[in-house]
Amino acid sequence: MAEFTAAVTDAPSTVDTPWPVGLLSSKIKGWIDRLGTVWVEGELTQWGVSGGNVYGKLKDLDMDATVGFTIWSSVKARLPADLKQGDRVIALVKPNYWVKGGTLTMQVFEMRHVGLGDLLERLERLRQTLAAEGLFAPDRKKSLPFLPGLIGLVTGKDSDAEKDVLRNAQLRWPSVRFRVAHAAVQGERAVAEVTAGIRLLDADPEVDVIIVARGGGDFQNLLVFSDESLVRAASACSTPLISAIGHEADRPLLDEVADLRASTPTDAAKRVVPDVAEELARVSHARARIGTRVTGMLTHEIDRLEQLRSRPVLANPVVLVDSRAEELSRYVARSRDLVERVVERSLRRVGELSGQLRALSPQGTLDRGYAIAQLESGEALRDAADAAPGARLLLTLAKGHVRSTIDSAADESPTDS
Repeated sequence: MAEFTAAVTDAPSTVDTPWPVGLLSSKIKGWIDRLGTVWVEGELTQWGVSGGNVYGKLKDLDMDATVGFTIWSSVKARLPADLKQGDRVIALVKPNYWVKGGTLTMQVFEMRHVGLGDLLERLERLRQTLAAEGLFAPDRKKSLPFLPGLIGLVTGKDSDAEKDVLRNAQLRWPSVRFRVAHAAVQGERAVAEVTAGIRLLDADPEVDVIIVARGGGDFQNLLVFSDESLVRAASACSTPLISAIGHEADRPLLDEVADLRASTPTDAAKRVVPDVAEELARVSHARARIGTRVTGMLTHEIDRLEQLRSRPVLANPVVLVDSRAEELSRYVARSRDLVERVVERSLRRVGELSGQLRALSPQGTLDRGYAIAQLESGEALRDAADAAPGARLLLTLAKGHVRSTIDSAADESPTDS
């Protein structure tokens, strides 16, 4: 019989010689048992105690992968008493396949919190990576609107953070409107739900600003808000975003990438909407200052007008004319003398030039008894040699012209008789 079982065990599985379920289960258990014990890291997403034993689930920190585990009461007594759902832990486990039920579980031999030094080191490396990419740069920060028409809020349902933000915002500005996206703020669903809430409100064109609020918590619970995917979703948000995690000692990375960090949800409500009473007081103060300035300007201009009206020239305009009349008369008399002198000198100069012109004029020579003889060509006759007998001459006298004919010409100067 043992030889037959061994033959069946070693034989391949075919349609004619299928393996029994027990054989398959035994093979699976054998393969799994070869793995032995391993250290794993993950997040406790389920922690239930029954009969002194613990039954829970451990989720991968990055992938969507979960395994169940069992902690027997003898092992539980050696584990830290503060282990709970949401903690990040490392555990020494051994895969255990239960043949009878066909289920796989992890038997835990040791479990401890992940050292804070390890978490802080990972967080610091991520912080440096994001800072090198410029996600924390001040010039990327968007300014908040003075009075948002609609405020988006990502927070836990019916949480104290939600009540604080809504109550304080409405106390400051009663007509403020909110659009709330409820999300888990701790545990395995937190990262996905908070990220989805941010993206949902960012896609809403009516939302002017987004608040991500949580009422504080310990370091490990706040690790949700340092998740790389959530932080990158916040940095890609086009709507101004306020981080109101409410924890001063440990700053999640969401605080660094947000456009504004509020110390508490209440502080976020005060930052996002103005106080109506303060604004009304500011308006009243501004109106009073404007009234004072306008009154001061009017008073100053009235005083200037009074000063102008008190001047003599405006009080009695004739004074200006009278004071200048004598001076004007003096200028007129002087101008008249100057004009007469200029005219007199000019007349005298004209007479002198006229005498010179008459003395030099050909007419003056004609008036003294001379005549101008011109040939028929119009050329003046200057030489007797040019006067041919029989040629006709035109004689110009002091008064009139005479035509004559040359009888003879002699190249001799006349003699005195």
